[in-house]
Amino acid sequence: MNNIVIAPSILSSDFANLESEIKRLEAAGADWVHVDVMDAHFVPNLTIGAPVVKALRRVCNIPLDVHLMIDNPEKYINDYVLAGADIITFHYEAVKEKSLELIKQIKNSGKKAGISIKPNTQVNEIKDLILPSDLILVMTVEPGFGGQKFMNDCALKIKEIKNSASKNLIIEVDGGINDKTAKICKEFGANALVAGNYIFNSENIKSAIELLRR
Repeated sequence: MNNIVIAPSILSSDFANLESEIKRLEAAGADWVHVDVMDAHFVPNLTIGAPVVKALRRVCNIPLDVHLMIDNPEKYINDYVLAGADIITFHYEAVKEKSLELIKQIKNSGKKAGISIKPNTQVNEIKDLILPSDLILVMTVEPGFGGQKFMNDCALKIKEIKNSASKNLIIEVDGGINDKTAKICKEFGANALVAGNYIFNSENIKSAIELLRR
């Protein structure tokens, strides 16, 4: 990947007008739409599920980047495959030793497979999962809520992952991303950025997306 992928998180969007928000993102140059799925168990918040992803698929013309912050993701992978997700990322902490099996399940379904790590999870815990994965998502905040402050120490994991990665690996970063923290992540080797509040709270979302990409 030569370009930086910008994946706005709809967690910060107007849920009463999701179709118009998706169209607004597409017009502004977003590459993907990031969908945060939370179950109020793995993380304390509760958001949306497969039926909403299915509805988004009907109106969205760019890839749906689905981030499962849920317990027992293996039970629900097929729901998101059928709903039309393009990328399905689950948390290593939710499955641990079953991670490789789940990566294979997602890839065999024809989707890109991602694995995410929380701030307290170290890269050496997933070192054997980097090459089989299409995407590694580094959380630079504790998953579960938008609007948190970027954790600089977590961004150092990007370098570690980059050193073990194939040239095609997508290294995505989520949490506290703005024009300043995006620069840090890109310098360390990230090539995909998730941003919610920074984009949706900006006066001009096209300019916000361009700033992140630059």
